Amino acid sequence: MQFHHHGYVSEDPRVIPAAPGMPRSAELPEEMDVLIVGAGPAGMIAAAQLSMFPGVHTRLIDRRPHRLDIGQADGIQARSVETFQAFGFANEIIDEAYWLTEMAFWNPDPENPENIIRTGRAIDDEYGISEFKHLIVNQARILDHFATFMANSPSRMTPNFGWEFLDLKVAENPDSVEYPVTVELKNVETGERKTVRTKYVYGTDGAKSGVRHAIGCTLDGDQANQAWGVMDVLAKTDFPDIRTKCAIHSSAGSILHIPREGGHLFRMYVDLGMVGPEDKGAIRKTPIETVIEKANAIIHPYSLEVKDVAWSSVYEVGHRVTDRFDNLTADSPADETPRVFIGGDACHTHSAKAGQGMNVSMQDGFNLAWKLGHVVEGRSPKSLLRTYSEERLDIARNLIDFDKQWSRLMATKPEELEDPKMVEEFYVKTAEFPAGFMTEYEPSLITGDASQQELATGYPLGKRFKSAKVVRVCDTNPVHIGHHATADGRWRIYAFADQPAPGQDSKLTRWAEWLGNDPASPVVAHTPVDADEDAYFDVKVIYQQRHTEFNFTDAPRVFRPEVGPFQLTDYEKVYGVLPDEDIFEERGISRDGAVVVVRPDQYVAAILPLDDTQALTDFFNPIFDTTSQLASV
Repeated sequence: MQFHHHGYVSEDPRVIPAAPGMPRSAELPEEMDVLIVGAGPAGMIAAAQLSMFPGVHTRLIDRRPHRLDIGQADGIQARSVETFQAFGFANEIIDEAYWLTEMAFWNPDPENPENIIRTGRAIDDEYGISEFKHLIVNQARILDHFATFMANSPSRMTPNFGWEFLDLKVAENPDSVEYPVTVELKNVETGERKTVRTKYVYGTDGAKSGVRHAIGCTLDGDQANQAWGVMDVLAKTDFPDIRTKCAIHSSAGSILHIPREGGHLFRMYVDLGMVGPEDKGAIRKTPIETVIEKANAIIHPYSLEVKDVAWSSVYEVGHRVTDRFDNLTADSPADETPRVFIGGDACHTHSAKAGQGMNVSMQDGFNLAWKLGHVVEGRSPKSLLRTYSEERLDIARNLIDFDKQWSRLMATKPEELEDPKMVEEFYVKTAEFPAGFMTEYEPSLITGDASQQELATGYPLGKRFKSAKVVRVCDTNPVHIGHHATADGRWRIYAFADQPAPGQDSKLTRWAEWLGNDPASPVVAHTPVDADEDAYFDVKVIYQQRHTEFNFTDAPRVFRPEVGPFQLTDYEKVYGVLPDEDIFEERGISRDGAVVVVRPDQYVAAILPLDDTQALTDFFNPIFDTTSQLASV
């Protein structure tokens, strides 16, 4: 964490100084740049990211009268923890959460099929997919941390609770109107109706989304036919794996068992059987006593004595997704800007057992928010917003396909499985998906092609930037290179040096000279003259040498930017390798050097050679609206 560069700080350095004119009035205004509907995971992360753009007037509303008390979601992928690191609260969540390190598999005892026995264990991240663990923690706590981040941001943003979305209308020629979206709202406490106008709307208002309905989208897919009772309980039990995640199959049904944070609470998804069309929702009225009784039958010869039920529900598994994530249709003009977006459960629904809902929803919001920030501020053309639906729709479809397989396996009777090990084998084989790392964006305006992939084989184009340890030269500290990337809306450019020693003539030194001084350089061309040198681009260098072999001052000037009102040198852009964890070896970086470009949402956008500066220019020019930048100059 960096601070003091704007003056001495004696209080919590995570509280960023408020931008001029902040905070805005707490009362919901009649006009704004972005209106987010729904303070769930997708909405909260989007608001948190946009709170770092104080020039973008963002408002977040929710029909609930106050913060969420009890959340339905609890599984936190390692990918989500990486995201929390960018928002500054990963360590706090890790300390509070249950750490999922193994999963146990229970099946009928071949010698006594009425009883279950443990038949296997699987390590949660055997292959080191991430430096972070898979966690279990209540959704409400995640939302609290995003709310704190928003309140401490330059925008000092807070949600407006108690407002219900009713309807919206987009102007016929939206690009010719300053606030083209008219939204009708209602105060749930007073009944007051209010009309607001905005440039963009993001609907993250759940599976029954009013925003989705307003733009004519529908959820299509499989109808629900399998019912599950879910309960968070405190109980006395002789089941030996009560503090270990378990997939349990027995002659009486199935359970997905998930220990919760705090050492005592646990969640069980209990199989209630198939549901026919004649049921018409009656299964949802199943009393908690029946769910507990069913759970006891499944875990025989063990038993549960439930002492307290913190939360419970009954739901039917359905797998549905919309055909688009914005208001544009197949008939929309090719150059029209989407003005209304949907995310999270508003556009994809599935079972809760794979732990994907909250995690994928947060990546929806993270994907869109920085794009809205760039467009509204004038950094980027409006065409950037078309990439949201294109990218996230593919991810949602992949999620639905995965969840169908996992749900089907969990609901299959043991005697119907070809091999009792099938569930365990599927879990291990697909470990990268539930961990959140199968997302791979296709080439687009913001993701290049893989023609130079051999320069950095460990950073696949379109996949998340996988951190690795390096040594920060200024203070000799070993650090994770990815942990310095905060949710500030900046692009990251990592320059992996070629072999000559720092200070000697090399591809790296020539590239750095160009990046810092040539008018064609994205840093020179697109950074406002009145902003810090690294305001839009966070540029770092990683040398092949150890930190003991050169000085920080040997690095070219572009890696030693001067920032803040006092124009102090930023010392955290220059790195060397560790002797036993060489990032060049671990991530397949060419010894001839490479440039790795990473998007503000942490996905690898381009891999380029050091001696092809034109390629970097060509990549960034369509992304940044140079006309607006020249106007600001």
